[in-house]
Amino acid sequence: MTTQASVEGFLAEKTLAIAGVSRSGKGFGNSALKDLTDKGYEVLPVHPEAEEVGGVRCSPTIAELPKEVGGLILVVPPDQSEKLVRQAKDAGIKRVWMQQGAESAAAIGYCESNGIDVVHGECIMMFAQPTGFHRFHRWLNGLFRKLPAQQ
Repeated sequence: MTTQASVEGFLAEKTLAIAGVSRSGKGFGNSALKDLTDKGYEVLPVHPEAEEVGGVRCSPTIAELPKEVGGLILVVPPDQSEKLVRQAKDAGIKRVWMQQGAESAAAIGYCESNGIDVVHGECIMMFAQPTGFHRFHRWLNGLFRKLPAQQ
Protein backbone atom coordinates (compact mmCIF):
# COMPACT_ATOMS: atom_id res chain seq x y z
CA MET A 1 0.00 0.00 0.00
CA THR A 2 1.29 3.45 -0.89
CA THR A 3 1.67 5.80 2.06
CA GLN A 4 1.98 9.56 2.27
CA ALA A 5 5.49 9.05 3.71
CA SER A 6 6.53 7.11 0.59
CA VAL A 7 5.17 9.86 -1.67
CA GLU A 8 6.93 12.59 0.32
CA GLY A 9 10.18 10.61 0.47
CA PHE A 10 10.18 10.13 -3.28
CA LEU A 11 9.42 13.79 -4.00
CA ALA A 12 12.20 14.90 -1.62
CA GLU A 13 14.72 13.37 -4.02
CA LYS A 14 15.92 16.04 -6.46
CA THR A 15 17.66 13.79 -8.99
CA LEU A 16 15.41 11.22 -10.62
CA ALA A 17 15.53 8.81 -13.55
CA ILE A 18 12.53 8.17 -15.76
CA ALA A 19 11.89 5.18 -18.03
CA GLY A 20 9.07 5.53 -20.53
CA VAL A 21 9.79 8.66 -22.51
CA SER A 22 9.02 8.56 -26.21
CA ARG A 23 11.20 9.69 -29.10
CA SER A 24 8.09 11.31 -30.57
CA GLY A 25 7.98 13.74 -27.66
CA LYS A 26 4.41 12.72 -26.92
CA GLY A 27 2.99 10.74 -24.04
CA PHE A 28 2.87 10.94 -20.28
CA GLY A 29 6.55 10.12 -19.79
CA ASN A 30 7.55 13.14 -21.87
CA SER A 31 5.06 15.37 -20.05
CA ALA A 32 6.41 14.20 -16.69
CA LEU A 33 10.01 14.78 -17.84
CA LYS A 34 9.24 18.35 -18.86
CA ASP A 35 7.01 19.20 -15.93
CA LEU A 36 9.34 17.81 -13.27
CA THR A 37 12.32 19.53 -14.89
CA ASP A 38 10.37 22.81 -14.89
CA LYS A 39 9.74 22.29 -11.16
CA GLY A 40 13.44 22.05 -10.38
CA TYR A 41 14.05 18.32 -10.50
CA GLU A 42 16.98 16.92 -12.43
CA VAL A 43 15.38 14.14 -14.47
CA LEU A 44 17.55 11.69 -16.40
CA PRO A 45 15.70 9.70 -19.08
CA VAL A 46 16.43 6.03 -19.70
CA HIS A 47 15.67 4.85 -23.22
CA PRO A 48 17.21 1.74 -24.82
CA GLU A 49 17.37 3.25 -28.32
CA ALA A 50 17.20 7.05 -28.19
CA GLU A 51 20.31 9.13 -27.59
CA GLU A 52 18.20 12.18 -26.77
CA VAL A 53 14.57 13.05 -26.06
CA GLY A 54 13.36 16.62 -26.01
CA GLY A 55 16.89 17.94 -25.93
CA VAL A 56 17.81 15.79 -22.92
CA ARG A 57 20.47 13.12 -23.26
CA CYS A 58 19.22 9.57 -22.57
CA SER A 59 21.02 6.64 -21.02
CA PRO A 60 20.37 3.25 -22.64
CA THR A 61 20.12 1.45 -19.27
CA ILE A 62 19.80 2.31 -15.60
CA ALA A 63 23.35 1.05 -15.05
CA GLU A 64 24.61 3.63 -17.55
CA LEU A 65 23.06 6.69 -15.90
CA PRO A 66 25.70 9.44 -15.67
CA LYS A 67 25.14 9.95 -11.95
CA GLU A 68 23.42 8.53 -8.91
CA VAL A 69 19.67 9.12 -8.72
CA GLY A 70 17.37 9.14 -5.72
CA GLY A 71 14.42 7.53 -7.46
CA LEU A 72 13.14 5.94 -10.65
CA ILE A 73 9.83 6.81 -12.31
CA LEU A 74 8.33 4.03 -14.44
CA VAL A 75 5.94 4.90 -17.26
CA VAL A 76 6.28 1.60 -19.11
CA PRO A 77 4.22 -1.59 -19.58
CA PRO A 78 4.14 -3.86 -16.50
CA ASP A 79 6.46 -6.50 -17.99
CA GLN A 80 9.12 -3.83 -18.49
CA SER A 81 8.61 -2.60 -14.92
CA GLU A 82 9.44 -6.09 -13.69
CA LYS A 83 12.81 -5.93 -15.47
CA LEU A 84 13.53 -2.32 -14.54
CA VAL A 85 12.98 -2.77 -10.79
CA ARG A 86 15.66 -5.46 -10.83
CA GLN A 87 18.01 -3.06 -12.62
CA ALA A 88 17.12 -0.37 -10.08
CA LYS A 89 18.08 -2.66 -7.20
CA ASP A 90 21.38 -3.53 -8.90
CA ALA A 91 22.08 0.22 -9.29
CA GLY A 92 21.30 0.88 -5.62
CA ILE A 93 18.12 2.89 -6.28
CA LYS A 94 15.96 2.81 -3.16
CA ARG A 95 12.78 4.51 -4.42
CA VAL A 96 10.53 3.64 -7.38
CA TRP A 97 7.34 5.35 -8.57
CA MET A 98 5.20 3.16 -10.83
CA GLN A 99 2.83 5.41 -12.72
CA GLN A 100 -0.66 3.96 -13.20
CA GLY A 101 -0.49 1.30 -15.89
CA ALA A 102 3.15 0.48 -15.16
CA GLU A 103 2.54 -1.55 -12.03
CA SER A 104 2.33 -5.30 -11.69
CA ALA A 105 2.01 -7.45 -8.59
CA ALA A 106 5.38 -9.02 -9.39
CA ALA A 107 7.19 -5.66 -9.71
CA ILE A 108 5.59 -4.30 -6.54
CA GLY A 109 6.39 -7.51 -4.65
CA TYR A 110 9.98 -7.41 -5.85
CA CYS A 111 10.39 -3.86 -4.57
CA GLU A 112 8.85 -4.68 -1.21
CA SER A 113 10.99 -7.81 -0.81
CA ASN A 114 14.19 -5.98 -1.71
CA GLY A 115 14.00 -2.84 0.39
CA ILE A 116 12.84 -0.52 -2.39
CA ASP A 117 10.25 2.03 -1.25
CA VAL A 118 7.59 1.79 -3.97
CA VAL A 119 4.78 4.18 -4.85
CA HIS A 120 2.08 2.73 -7.10
CA GLY A 121 -1.48 3.49 -8.06
CA GLU A 122 -0.81 7.24 -7.88
CA CYS A 123 -0.01 9.91 -10.47
CA ILE A 124 3.24 11.70 -9.72
CA MET A 125 1.88 14.89 -11.27
CA MET A 126 -0.84 15.02 -8.59
CA PHE A 127 1.82 15.31 -5.89
CA ALA A 128 4.81 17.14 -7.39
CA GLN A 129 3.60 20.72 -6.90
CA PRO A 130 0.39 20.02 -8.85
CA THR A 131 -1.15 22.63 -11.13
CA GLY A 132 -4.19 22.74 -13.41
CA PHE A 133 -6.00 19.45 -13.91
CA HIS A 134 -3.63 17.54 -11.62
CA ARG A 135 -4.29 19.97 -8.77
CA PHE A 136 -8.06 19.53 -9.26
CA HIS A 137 -7.69 15.74 -9.47
CA ARG A 138 -5.75 15.70 -6.20
CA TRP A 139 -8.45 17.82 -4.56
CA LEU A 140 -11.12 15.36 -5.76
CA ASN A 141 -9.15 12.39 -4.46
CA GLY A 142 -8.85 14.14 -1.10
CA LEU A 143 -12.57 14.84 -1.06
CA PHE A 144 -13.32 11.16 -1.68
CA ARG A 145 -10.55 9.97 0.70
CA LYS A 146 -8.52 8.31 -2.03
CA LEU A 147 -5.15 9.88 -1.18
CA PRO A 148 -2.34 7.71 0.25
CA ALA A 149 -2.70 6.83 3.92
CA GLN A 150 -0.82 8.81 6.56
CA GLN A 151 1.60 6.64 8.55
